[in-house]
Amino acid sequence: MKERLMELKHEALEKVTHATDVKGLQDVRVQYLGKKGPITEVLRGMGKLSAEERPVIGQLANEVREEIANAIEQKQANLEAAALEKQLEDETIDVTLPGRPVQQGGRHLLTNIIEEIEDLFIGMGFEVAEGPEVETDYYNFEALNLPKGHPARDMQDSFYITEELLMRTHTSPVQARSMEKHEGKGPVKVICPGKVYRRDTDDATHSHQFTQIEGLLVDEHVRMSDLKGVLNAFAKQMFGEEREIRLRPSFFPFTEPSVEMDISCKMCGGEGCSVCKGTGWIEILGAGMVHPNVLEMAGYDSNKYTGFAFGMGPERIAMLKYGIDDIRHFYTNDVRFLNQFHKA
Repeated sequence: MKERLMELKHEALEKVTHATDVKGLQDVRVQYLGKKGPITEVLRGMGKLSAEERPVIGQLANEVREEIANAIEQKQANLEAAALEKQLEDETIDVTLPGRPVQQGGRHLLTNIIEEIEDLFIGMGFEVAEGPEVETDYYNFEALNLPKGHPARDMQDSFYITEELLMRTHTSPVQARSMEKHEGKGPVKVICPGKVYRRDTDDATHSHQFTQIEGLLVDEHVRMSDLKGVLNAFAKQMFGEEREIRLRPSFFPFTEPSVEMDISCKMCGGEGCSVCKGTGWIEILGAGMVHPNVLEMAGYDSNKYTGFAFGMGPERIAMLKYGIDDIRHFYTNDVRFLNQFHKA
């Protein structure tokens, strides 16, 4: 038995030495150390040995098993280390290779225009005020001198959620809410940017959703000349110092008197061209003195307080400033269009 054990040891160690992968090692383990392996068979035959020989052969068998197991374990560690090294070599990343550039986006042109207008009016002492886009009929219409059934509501046909809730048609409700917060005391000096909604047919100059910026100033002794001075400063800042403005009589239910403001055409310098339709002027926004009814509904004494309000569309400002001919370009997400204005 001693000779048989030594023979098995040499066979097993030889196979371990020549094994080229982990699977081959496991086969050697099962073949020589498994329950049905030759070493186990030798141990089963120890009953035929004398009492003196049994411990000697048993100790030798255990030594052989342990030596084979250690050899397999060491070989497996070597094979796994070699496999890992090969994997690392095959999957090596050349860190000196420049990475693929990631295309970066930019700020939307409308965002730039809105923030430019905000900065301009903040510099004049106005605060930015915001309100809900889902608005009540009261704040959207009634608080602005547009009672139920008023024909001027037809100009602002909107998306109604219920009879009393709708998507706001202008940011004027924010003005009404701002005045209420001041509880009938001045001054109130806010600009109100945001999205507005009207049931309109989309074309080159109309959209069912667009942005608006409205301004409001309420205090004692506010005059029409104050409004003109603010609008004149706005026009020169946005369109150039050479721009002139004119105010034309108009109608808005929430202001009295009401005006439309035009700026001199920058394409022809006021001489008349296709852009200004030969008039030399381009309409830019609406404005007026806050109607006494609007002041009274917000809790102000219209005999003591006066104010002015104005409203403009950032899309129109951007279209005039950058020569854009279709309002839909702002919303179709065409990067060829948007990329032109990343640095605007």
